[in-house]
Amino acid sequence: MIELISPTRCTGCNICVSICPMDVFQAVGGQAKGAAPTIARQADCQTCFLCEAHCPDDALYVAPDAETVTGIAEDAVAAAGLFGSYRRAIGWSTGHRDNRSADQTFRLLAPH
Repeated sequence: MIELISPTRCTGCNICVSICPMDVFQAVGGQAKGAAPTIARQADCQTCFLCEAHCPDDALYVAPDAETVTGIAEDAVAAAGLFGSYRRAIGWSTGHRDNRSADQTFRLLAPH
């Protein structure tokens, strides 16, 4: 289940909003353009990991075995190296914009 969107990592690209088949996220518009989207329908998450896999900023954490919200904090996710862990597990780039200069995979989704 989607657990969190890191407001410090997220650049507001809204790829997660677009890619989610269950419409879990809500884009923040208006004056907050570029702000992190919200997790609006967390209970609808099917743990497909599409959002985490496609996030160019490694700003999302999906708990792989959770059927309920665990309440894990951002600092705990970061300390455990869980941001971007699904992407690494499937053999994709590290994803974080600072680390992907040699990787062409995500340039189509979120150009510099």
